[in-house]
Formats: sequence, C-alpha cells, structure tokens
Amino acid sequence: MKYPALLNFRDILPQLGQFDTIIDARSESEFTLDHIPGAINCPVLNDEERVRVGTMYKQVNAFEAKKVGAALVAKNIARHIEERFADKPREWKPLVYCWRGGNRSGSLAHVLARIGWPVIQLDGGYKAYRAHVSEKLSETPPHSFKVICGTTGSGKSRLLEVMAGIGAQVLDLEQLAAHRGSVLGNLPSQPQPTQKMFESMIWKTLRDFDPALPVFVESESKKVGQLRVPDAVMEKMRQSPCVSLTLSRPNRVRLLMEDYEHFTQSPETLNAQLDCLVQLHGREKIDSWHQMANSGHMPELVDELLVEHYDPAYLRSINRNFVQFDAAEVVQLDDISKEAFLAAATHLHG
Repeated sequence: MKYPALLNFRDILPQLGQFDTIIDARSESEFTLDHIPGAINCPVLNDEERVRVGTMYKQVNAFEAKKVGAALVAKNIARHIEERFADKPREWKPLVYCWRGGNRSGSLAHVLARIGWPVIQLDGGYKAYRAHVSEKLSETPPHSFKVICGTTGSGKSRLLEVMAGIGAQVLDLEQLAAHRGSVLGNLPSQPQPTQKMFESMIWKTLRDFDPALPVFVESESKKVGQLRVPDAVMEKMRQSPCVSLTLSRPNRVRLLMEDYEHFTQSPETLNAQLDCLVQLHGREKIDSWHQMANSGHMPELVDELLVEHYDPAYLRSINRNFVQFDAAEVVQLDDISKEAFLAAATHLHG
C-alpha cells in the first residue's frame, strides 16, 4: 500500500482499534465539540489561525491567504513532530483526519508519510465519521438490555460501577453525561460534554460490547442533564427487562449524603438548585427547604426531598415508561457497604 493511504470510514472501522494513534488535525474548538473517541488533538491551524486565514480569503484573495496558511501549517506540523511524534518507531501507524479529509489532514498525513510512517488518512474526515455514528444510533441496538430501576438514592449508579468492575457490560449514561440525572445532578467540577460527544461515547461503548451478552443500564429519562439519550437507545431501554433495586430510606439518605457531599457542604449552591422546583412545590415549601439547608439540617432535608419530591415522581413514571417493570426481579440491598453492592453485582452478572 502506498502511503499516505486514503480510506473511507467503513473500510477503516474494522481496524479502528489497531491504530497506534488517532490524530485529529482540526482546531481545538472543533475537537472539543466532538471527535473520534481516543483521538488526540494536533491542530494544523488553531482557532485563531483559522479566523486569520479565513478573513484573508474573504477580504484579500485566496492566493495571499494560502501563503499565510501554508506557513502556519508548516510551523504547526513541525512542532507536533518535534513535541509528540519524534520518538515514534518506524512501525508506528497513525490515522489522521480533519473536517472533510482535505487539506489539513492531507498536509499532516503527507509529511508523516514522507518521514516513513504508514499513515492512513480518513476520506471524508470527521463528517464521514459523524454520519456513521448518527446512522448507527438511529438503529435499534442489537444488544439485550437489563434496566436497573430504583428510587433516588437506592444505589443504581454505584451498582453499575461495581458491575463494570467485575466485567459486566455496563452502559453508564450518567457517567458518560457527567450528570446524575436529576435537578441536583450536575457535577460542579465536571461540565457536561456536548451532545455530539455524548453520542460518540455511547456509540463507542455499544460498539465495544458483545451483542450475545446483556448490557446493564440505569432507568434514565430521555434527558440526562442537558443531554438527550438517542431515541433508539431510549426505546430499547423502555422495552427491556428490569431489575428493581431496593434500599431502606435511612440508607438512601446516607448514600445521598455521601454522593452529594458538594451540596451538603455548600447550602447556597444547593438552594440555587432547589429554586428550580418552585413551580412544582411552591415558594413556601422551597423557602422551608432553604432554611433547613442553611441551618445544617441536611439529613432531614434529604429525607423530605425523597418523600415529597423524588419518590412520588419515580412512582408516577416508572410503570408508564418501562413496560416490563411489573415483572422486575427485586434485588434488596441491606446496607450501602462495598460488600453489599458486590454481592448484588455478582448475583446479577451471574
């Protein structure tokens, strides 16, 4: 094969995991929006440089813009080789892509190939990859799902984490979305990914799974924070067999106090989120919850939120949205110890 070789995404897909490095040659903002999972960002033109060259195309002419752009591209490629690729052996096999598989990835791939590396350039670039992801996520997943259901604080996320640790196939949508799935579910230290990046991670996770084995997933709503679960995945979840995870309310309060420590230590942050519930519960009730938070009565507040907000909402929605919930296998957790979660995980994983 002559390098750099130009291959389309369907040809590359079977060997995607065999590349030593996947290089995204687009700018940093394009990369942040979405990229092939596992790719590294080596901009041939960064955001500022793209604006500069693009402005010259419009205000001067293409020839002058190309001269400036070529110099910037050459400098950036040289820096990437010196800083990131100089230690790579002759057998190092990279995949390079940009937006449409044009000049940016072509320039980088050409230089790498001239050095002697077996470089593959993605024909159609990110645009072709994104079209494939959208197509696959519009199809019903071939996997069998088992949906972990349970009221807020029953330990669904912890159970999925333990199950993944013992080798079960777990699609943890909350982890991928960097959100715990409720009005208090945002993680202050970790912003949510973009919708496209969320979908890329779902696609990658499902693609890596064996369709002959079950996939365990939590009983999410259509949106996890600001992100929407793809319709085909959501529909498959709602039609799938369920597991009902149960835990006593005192233990649920304990678990939530641990998982939402950032709120319990910052009443002002918690109160700002509670204000989102004014339309449901009225100003008087929210003010009383504010007072409980400000006075340090966090366990009592958590218990009241469970009784008056979370549990009624769960009971209203679970049977309506998950059609096999009535036949769910019940798994009782006696406490929130590691041993209890491991026993439940081992039982379900079989």
